[in-house]
Amino acid sequence: MKKKIKLKAVPFVILSLFLLPLLIIPLINHQEKEIEEPKEEIITSQETIPVISENNIIGVPYNNPKVMTAKEYYDYKSDDEHQQKSITYYDDTYYQNTGIDYQSEEVFDVLSILDGTVLETKEDDKTGKEIKIEHENGLISIYQSLSEILVKKGDLVSKTQVIGKSGTNEIEKELGNHLHFELYDNGKTVNPNNYLNQEYKKEN
Repeated sequence: MKKKIKLKAVPFVILSLFLLPLLIIPLINHQEKEIEEPKEEIITSQETIPVISENNIIGVPYNNPKVMTAKEYYDYKSDDEHQQKSITYYDDTYYQNTGIDYQSEEVFDVLSILDGTVLETKEDDKTGKEIKIEHENGLISIYQSLSEILVKKGDLVSKTQVIGKSGTNEIEKELGNHLHFELYDNGKTVNPNNYLNQEYKKEN
């Protein structure tokens, strides 16, 4: 009886082990490409939108950090000590301060607190050189005790524009170089501290 000759399977197994990775790796790479989600490009903006525009904030009438408040507005509701510091004595008479006096040893630029129109410029023997500016909503700002005026009646001025230089006057001679600043709201004198650096609602 003849015996069947069996072919050895070892060489085929070894060959398969070498060929199998070559077939599987491309298939895996193809599947990964299909599964990979596209990357989303995130665009960030560095611009920020302010809640309140700077143009709607009432400025202060100077930009020199050396300027100090020398005399406050006279407030009927304040205590006696504050009221005494808000009184000016001149020619044997006591005057309640209707504005704020800003003082510095050196002459400083005087700025418009808002956009507006120059109503008038003048020079007074007691209060010195003066500028009056009309703004919207019945607001009027007055700048006194100036040594120099850089605008004229009818000029349109913008916020922070230099309109004059600080100086001296006769009625507040003891203050030396300073700016006397007043603010009127619809014809009534008001405490500038309640308005400066506050939001200003312009007319539509």
